Amino acid sequence: MNKIGICCDHAGYELKEFLVGYLSSKGFDVFDFGCHSEESCDYPDFAHPMAGALEEGTFPRAIGICGSGEGMAITLNKHAKVRASLCWLPEIAKLTRQHNDSNVLVLPARFISNEEALAILNEWLNTEFEGGRHANRVAKI
Repeated sequence: MNKIGICCDHAGYELKEFLVGYLSSKGFDVFDFGCHSEESCDYPDFAHPMAGALEEGTFPRAIGICGSGEGMAITLNKHAKVRASLCWLPEIAKLTRQHNDSNVLVLPARFISNEEALAILNEWLNTEFEGGRHANRVAKI
């Protein structure tokens, strides 16, 4: 079974719930790190535990969601084994997988619809890392 982590803040709660349902319906074992309501909260409280679990190998990929995506991406990328990519278009998601071997997809909940989020997520999930010249670049990160 495919395993994936997910976390959000209050601005990303509704989109997170939508994506948890979608991923579960596709056979993913989803590790939900919260938040668990639309009550105001701080994204690092959820990003750090999820990133730690990814670093430990609990799951190979994860999703982080907040209002702009920026705070979530910054926080997640503080972790050595995390390559979090903020994506607002499917084409960007594809490139972050192909060229950067992104292992965390970050979504800006206030700027994309559920349908756009699904298109981005599916592109990200279904794109492989190209390796080659990109592997050397990723190794330098």
